[in-house]
Amino acid sequence: MESGKKKYSTIHYQGYLQLDKILNAQHLRSAEEEESPVHDEMLFIIIHQVYELWFKQAIHEIGSVAGMFREVRVDERNMGTAVARLQRVIEILKVLIEQIRVLETMTPLDFLEFRSYLFPASGFQSFQFRAVEAMLGLEEKERLTYNSQPYTSAFDNSQREKLESIQREGSLFGLVEAWLERTPFLQFGDFHFLEHYRLAVQRMLAKEQDAIKESEYLSEEEKAMRLKMLGSSDTYYRSVMDAEAHEQLRQEGKMRLSYKATIAVLLINLYRDEPILQLPYQLLTCLVDIDEMLTMWRYRHAQMVLRMLGRKIGTGGSSGYDYLHSTAVKHHIFSDLHNISTLLIPRSELPELPPQVKKELGFYYSNR
Repeated sequence: MESGKKKYSTIHYQGYLQLDKILNAQHLRSAEEEESPVHDEMLFIIIHQVYELWFKQAIHEIGSVAGMFREVRVDERNMGTAVARLQRVIEILKVLIEQIRVLETMTPLDFLEFRSYLFPASGFQSFQFRAVEAMLGLEEKERLTYNSQPYTSAFDNSQREKLESIQREGSLFGLVEAWLERTPFLQFGDFHFLEHYRLAVQRMLAKEQDAIKESEYLSEEEKAMRLKMLGSSDTYYRSVMDAEAHEQLRQEGKMRLSYKATIAVLLINLYRDEPILQLPYQLLTCLVDIDEMLTMWRYRHAQMVLRMLGRKIGTGGSSGYDYLHSTAVKHHIFSDLHNISTLLIPRSELPELPPQVKKELGFYYSNR
């Protein structure tokens, strides 16, 4: 045996995956109470066990990405890895959404055969899903209350402590926000991004206003309405032009990202074709996709509950469909990244970057 090499013992597929534990973890309560178990309870248990396994993998991926951004100086060489792992989370969430179709092969009457055995258990008691939400950045003040109780009330002291430690260590939202605030290209020498952007917005709005006024197909009333909807650089784009206006929106709970981070997101989105900004743009896109997939999962879950139970109260005592549907509407984490589209302008209107800035944003090499 060569020095320094570890010797591995042989292992069987069954043992490596611990299938004895996994495949013997389905205990039907209907089998304990009835002479013959309810057939579809097996499906119900397996579906939710699989959900928990995927939640564990999502926690593994999000935790690794958060660790990369927790460094004082994020190693840009890790950006590709971070994007790849977030893309994996997106694919996991797609699987979670599709799994609902398997569960829906069970009819409402099939479910009612064993539903009474579930009280007072509830999906709300999934610690791992709450951990995923907390790790991504869903704050307690943004959550809908469950039976007028904090979301941590469903867990024991150990689990509560773990959720609190996630909040103390910093969510992915907060870590990415801090990273965005360090974007170096918002002011580069004589190039002031916001000044150039403000002028570009004014030119774009002036063109759109002229096009509306000169239209031969709109009535005067329609022109007035469209001009009002268009707004101006003093109103429509005020949150990005005025730091105080932005902070006021944050105080009102209409925005979460800091002013500096928001400007960085805008710059990355507008100049995403520049080589250095391509991976940051992909990262931000992944966060938007994760937020969207979670919303879709919540919505599909709510629709499935409506299909199965109608307006019945949930097994855990929630309002059932109404509560789940409300979370789909309210529990957004990266809304500011979605809303940045409001501030985008066409590529044809983008301010031309100075040669030195383009050089810094590109990939250059010398040939001796």
